[in-house]
Amino acid sequence: MKLSLKIAKVLERLIKGETIAYSVAKSRLIEDLVFENILLRKGKHRKTISLRTEKGLNNFLANQLQIHNLNQYISALENEQSTRAEFVNITTDSKNSKERAFKGFLVNSYDPIIAELNNKELIINPVAGSFTFIYDYEGFKIPEDVTVVGVENAKNFSCVREQRYLFGNITPLFVSRYPQNQNKDFMKWMKSIPNNYLHFGDFDMAGIGIYLNEYKNYLSDKASFFIPESIKNDIREKGNRNRYDTQRINFNVDSIVEPELLELILTINTEKKGLDQEYYINGDIT
Repeated sequence: MKLSLKIAKVLERLIKGETIAYSVAKSRLIEDLVFENILLRKGKHRKTISLRTEKGLNNFLANQLQIHNLNQYISALENEQSTRAEFVNITTDSKNSKERAFKGFLVNSYDPIIAELNNKELIINPVAGSFTFIYDYEGFKIPEDVTVVGVENAKNFSCVREQRYLFGNITPLFVSRYPQNQNKDFMKWMKSIPNNYLHFGDFDMAGIGIYLNEYKNYLSDKASFFIPESIKNDIREKGNRNRYDTQRINFNVDSIVEPELLELILTINTEKKGLDQEYYINGDIT
């Protein structure tokens, strides 16, 4: 990935607080920043972009492109006399780009899953307290009857055995949303396989927003939101009002076509409560 002078200047304007027409800023890098929730894209016909968090942008540029000073980077690109050594000082990369050295994602399972990695059999069966990290995800294949369950919370991901009772009707392979900078690799893999995706997150507006913005938008019909049968009573009895009061909706409810998800939103709004997914770790239920 490379940051062009044009897009660098767009980012500079966004940092200054400007809202910019998406049509003049369209690029792969901008798409990645929207995907990472660093930039906010609005509108249906006349789309615009604005900056959510300057700190998030600076961290992205530093970690993904090794650009630690955007202004110096722009000046070096504008100066035809800039040497490779000067770019090394600015970006710590003489080719002015960075290939991420550590790719992949974490998976977990409470029953053995016979998978394939680079044309060799791989049995996914981590010992309790450990996980399996898939590095060469391009060569990672799983049986088509396995449902990929994306887990939003690290505690739930580490305690899948205590949540077996929730997934009795499917064969699940659990994938962790964190570390979040690995999530893009998971999405590339998920779009390359025929398996269905089930999102297991918090039962509040923030959790629904993560599902819709980070997964449903990209996986379409193969993605669905996991909703326990007892959710209405659970939210009523164990829900947290603060999780409702402090959150804002960052998605378009009218675009949702999943009846169960719409019913969940209705329950959340009726009860004015949200529920952490950690509630469903078996030992926590009373």
